[in-house]
Amino acid sequence: MQQQEFQKIYNQSIQDPEKFWADVASEEIEWGKKWDKVFEWNFPNYQWFVGGKLNITHNCLDRHIKNGLGDKIAFIYTNENYGRIAITYAELLLQVNKFANGLKSLGVKKGDRVVLYMPLVIEQIVAMLGCTRIGAVHSVVFAGFSDKALRERIEDLQAKVVVTATWTLRRGAKKELLPTVEDAVKKLECMEKVIVLDRDAVAARHGAPSKGGMPRHATTRRIDYNRLLENQSDTCNPEVMDSEDPLFVLYTSGSTGKPKGIVHTVGGYSVYTHYTTKKVFNLHQDSIFWCTADPGWITGHSYIVYGPLSNGITSVIVEGVPDYPAPDHWYKIIEEEKVNVFYTSPTAIRMLRKHGEEYCQKHNLSSLKVLGTVGEPINPEVWQWYNKYIGNGQCAIVDTWWQTETGGHMIVTLPGLPQKPGIAGLPFFGIEADVVNQEGQNVPAGEKGFLVIKKPWPSALRTCLNNQGRFNQYWNEIKGVYFTGDFAIKDADGYIQILGRSDDVINISGHRIGTAEVENALVAHPAVSEAAVIPKPDEIKGERMKAFLVLKDTALASEDLIKKIKFHMRHEIAAIAVPDEIEFVPSLPKTRSGKIMRRVLKAQELGQPVGDLTVLDK
Repeated sequence: MQQQEFQKIYNQSIQDPEKFWADVASEEIEWGKKWDKVFEWNFPNYQWFVGGKLNITHNCLDRHIKNGLGDKIAFIYTNENYGRIAITYAELLLQVNKFANGLKSLGVKKGDRVVLYMPLVIEQIVAMLGCTRIGAVHSVVFAGFSDKALRERIEDLQAKVVVTATWTLRRGAKKELLPTVEDAVKKLECMEKVIVLDRDAVAARHGAPSKGGMPRHATTRRIDYNRLLENQSDTCNPEVMDSEDPLFVLYTSGSTGKPKGIVHTVGGYSVYTHYTTKKVFNLHQDSIFWCTADPGWITGHSYIVYGPLSNGITSVIVEGVPDYPAPDHWYKIIEEEKVNVFYTSPTAIRMLRKHGEEYCQKHNLSSLKVLGTVGEPINPEVWQWYNKYIGNGQCAIVDTWWQTETGGHMIVTLPGLPQKPGIAGLPFFGIEADVVNQEGQNVPAGEKGFLVIKKPWPSALRTCLNNQGRFNQYWNEIKGVYFTGDFAIKDADGYIQILGRSDDVINISGHRIGTAEVENALVAHPAVSEAAVIPKPDEIKGERMKAFLVLKDTALASEDLIKKIKFHMRHEIAAIAVPDEIEFVPSLPKTRSGKIMRRVLKAQELGQPVGDLTVLDK
């Protein structure tokens, strides 16, 4: 997309957002009944496509089959150990219908809540779509959370069914899931059934040896996934859903406090995820799309499941980690599947970069057209490496900023627009974003402030489950606008750079320094692969800074290197940003989704309890 065309469409979307989104909804989505009103805002509550009727699975499956795409592959699954499984749109619909009917046979109906605690396999997607087929509200919990965290979510939802699997695959080893679920649901009155995918039985059907099946201490509540489906009809009419009916609840767990159950609804989410997927990734009907996230996070919901399926394209899903069984594992998949669009996290890119470019240079990556990043700000140095070695300087680099709460992309650099390394980009169509001070006043270009969104957009969260007050806070922190909680800078061209969480700062002698800003500068040093900084108490300055650095394979730790890095930081930012301490470490503690766990580093450094480590990637 050329800049002039983008600006024209963007201006139209801001001048008359109701017409813009009504046109998108009419052209891109099939409705059972058209809406009575496009948008309604009774501050802080809002609704989109009021009175409209639809089912998201119809747009993701039935309409493509009706249009002759039944034999098109919907998903290609692979993992670290064996084989490749592909499923067509027609086959996926049959499986979804069977699962939906299986849920019905257990008494699950529209509005009931179902929790998924599953590995990244096709059956997880079937279960999500099976819920939405009948109007049940799914809540996917990342299969790495502890039994305590899982139980907390089940209780908050009052879910009656949990869907899980016997194990997931991680660096060649089985990580058991079922025992965690069994512990989580003990004596939970709301819980009625646990549906279990026996992965050994599935593996045996696809040519891998069976290794024992499900544990024999089965509870009376446990039901085998495949047995539940085998006698079900493969026909299930989609439940008619109101545009504002809940589609799913996804929990965000901050560093403190109870997790928030973010509620997304059917109509606005359908429209926005479809449209952002199509435009942000410049999709074509023959596109092969690979988002490396997990449906346990919002990225997996929007850009593995609903967005790609609604656009009728083929997606790749991979169970496992980027560098196992070899550092070129992901490159091999890109080459073999001829992936066109690759969407991953800066953490994953840094991991690939640490292993060296010789691994990607062994493979033909010429199929790639668009490279995306998600989850955290990307360091400019890492952006350049991604562009040069994975994209061969020929791909559009799409840096995306958004949140669980937003449902879809908010700040992006669309393919074709000028790219600025490390800077997310411009507000997406229909999004009025700004950078302001605590009083809500615009800050000058180039100055740091709070990123806010001025008006609701179709896929915005509708509430926090059982906590309307927490929802209201988003719109009242800075009165009248959506408070993102992120620091940002807007440049003279309107491009927005995300600096990290406004509460993720280090206060040194009254100077507030964002951790992302410091870490970006550290990673820009030629010897540094990854960086994490934490605050430590200081009697004089209030806080001082310690940096934990992972070096590139070609670099050697030394006192001389520490001096050079400190000089580099003084040059890159200022003397105030020079870490007081630098420690070289072999790796950084991360969640299984790739986010650095700075709280673990801080707790270990200060001799404090490290807390729940079940999401730690070991």
